[in-house]
Amino acid sequence: MSTAVFPGTFDPPTNGHLDVITRAAAAFDAVIVAAGVNQSKQRLFSVEERVEMLTEIAAPFGNVRIGTFEGLLVDYCRAEGAGVIVKGLRSGGDYDYELQMAQMNRRMSGVDTVFLPTAPENAYISSSLVKEIAKLGGSVADFLPPSVHSRLLNKL
Repeated sequence: MSTAVFPGTFDPPTNGHLDVITRAAAAFDAVIVAAGVNQSKQRLFSVEERVEMLTEIAAPFGNVRIGTFEGLLVDYCRAEGAGVIVKGLRSGGDYDYELQMAQMNRRMSGVDTVFLPTAPENAYISSSLVKEIAKLGGSVADFLPPSVHSRLLNKL
């Protein structure tokens, strides 16, 4: 059985994240969407809120579950029995950054990384940009699953 981990901060989860979840769920027997916990970084949403949002948007997929990790991603993958990390790529800049991490992860643990190019309609979406637009009063409904959009508006 092939298990993959799709890691991220998901602050908040976007339509781009949902696209990667959908495609990973079709490609692997099991997918763990893992929200990173880093106490030194300030997030808009708590880890519990991010897990709730991810649980809601991943509900249609019977082979997807939500988890959290702190520390090295490869340690989490080993603990979960996952042999693959899934990363979504929006641009060449993402590739340059993610490739080095993928190579290091493979060297450290043997865990491979699969890159999924983002769907063109999501290529410009990032959680950071969505939060900034929303904070400035812009509409971000087209970039987020409806349940996440509601939570973002309530949070701001």
